[in-house]
Amino acid sequence: MSLSIIIPVYNEVKQLKVTIKKLPKLKRFFKNFEIVFVDDFSSDETFNFLKKVSLQKKFIKVIKNKKKGLGSAIEQGVKQCRFKYICIQACDMSDDIKDLKKYYKIISTENLDAVFGTRFATGAVVKDYPLIKLILNRIFNNIVRLVFLTNYNDFTNGFKMYNRNTLKNLLPIVSENFNVFLEIPLKIISRKYKYKITPINYYNRTIGVSKFKIKELGSMYLFTLLYCLLERILLKK
Repeated sequence: MSLSIIIPVYNEVKQLKVTIKKLPKLKRFFKNFEIVFVDDFSSDETFNFLKKVSLQKKFIKVIKNKKKGLGSAIEQGVKQCRFKYICIQACDMSDDIKDLKKYYKIISTENLDAVFGTRFATGAVVKDYPLIKLILNRIFNNIVRLVFLTNYNDFTNGFKMYNRNTLKNLLPIVSENFNVFLEIPLKIISRKYKYKITPINYYNRTIGVSKFKIKELGSMYLFTLLYCLLERILLKK
C-alpha cells in the first residue's frame, strides 16, 4: 500500500507544528507514503520550518510553488508525486486520516480513477461547520449537481483520492484558488472517468484562520462552473 499526499501550505507555521505530529500515524495504514508539501509563497517561516522537518522525516518532501495560487500549487504537487494514488489534503487536518484507508481500499480494489468523499451523506460525521458557510455550500453544490446531472453533492471539498495518471491527464489546471476543488471533479465526470462516492468525516480547524473567503471566491466558482460546463458540451459534440 503506497500513497502520495499533497498538502498546499500558505503561512501555516503554527498549524504545521500540530499537523506534523499527526502524520506518522499514517504508518498504521500504509507501507510506503510520502507527504508533498507545496509552499505557496508564504511570508512567514512555513517553508524554512518544513525544510528542517524534512531532514528528520524522510517521508516529507517540500517544494515551492512556481506561480502563486492554490491551483498551481496542486499542479506542482501532482508533478512531484511518486506513487500510483494521490490524495489532496488540507494542512489544518480537518479531514479524518482514517478515511484515507477507506479511500485507498476503494480506489485500488475497484480500479477507479477517483474516489469522491462527501460530508453530506448517511454515515458522515461533521463537527463545527460554520452555519453560513454550510448554507452557501449546500446551495452551490446542489446547483452544480443539477447542472451536471450527478448524484454527487460535495464538489467543493478538496479531500479526494485520485489515480496519479488520471490527474496528470487533467492538467493544466485553470483555477487559481479554492475553485480548483470544483474543477478537478467536474473534469473527472465530464471526461467519463470511473469514480465512486463515499461518506467521510470532517472536523473544523481549531488553529489559525481558514484562507477560504466566501465573498472573494464567488465569481471564481461561477467561472469554473461555466468553464467546465462548456468543456462538457464540447466533449459531447
